Amino acid sequence: MENPLNKSAIVDAAFEVLDEAGIDGLTLRAVSERLGVKAPALYWHVRNKQEMLDEMGTRVWREVASGSGWRAYADWRGALAGYARTARRALLAHRDGARVFSGTFMTDAGVLQSQEDGLAWMQEQGFTVRATTEAVGVLTAFVIGHCIEEQARAQAPDGRYELAARNERVGADEHPLVAESGAVMAEGDADSRFESMLGIVLDGVAMNRG
Repeated sequence: MENPLNKSAIVDAAFEVLDEAGIDGLTLRAVSERLGVKAPALYWHVRNKQEMLDEMGTRVWREVASGSGWRAYADWRGALAGYARTARRALLAHRDGARVFSGTFMTDAGVLQSQEDGLAWMQEQGFTVRATTEAVGVLTAFVIGHCIEEQARAQAPDGRYELAARNERVGADEHPLVAESGAVMAEGDADSRFESMLGIVLDGVAMNRG
């Protein structure tokens, strides 16, 4: 017997389409075809594509919330770093994940309610609610931006981001500082670049904890 059509099944199918076709191929029609139904059948559960994206984003951020566990860390810096790393993994787990899930509406109030304990723990660490909210906002924006860039580079045609090609394009001899900047951006792998910039963000958070 086939599984009944419900919101969870629609979201499952939508993730499959996203991972195969990317954000441009993620349509209600493609999802309905994946489920073997006509597109209007989806409207009983999601009224439009944005509602479907909201449900997908809510699932991702629910996973992030359940995987953060701030009280498991020794201090605020470890907790916020853990949140950032968990969010990055969740966004990178799906093709175009950062582009798709940023700015989606949280349909599950429980995800928001689960922040209560984390906010209380951060108060114990010397943070006001405002300071914590701003810190998480800055971290979330950083992670999303980094993941958008990371996924764009990973999906770009071969050679587009090679350092030698960049130096030729900008004229490295006439613009040595620009060339040096490109070399800095090319250092290490994506993980090491993320960790380096995450440290800078957390240093800024430390200055705004009161």
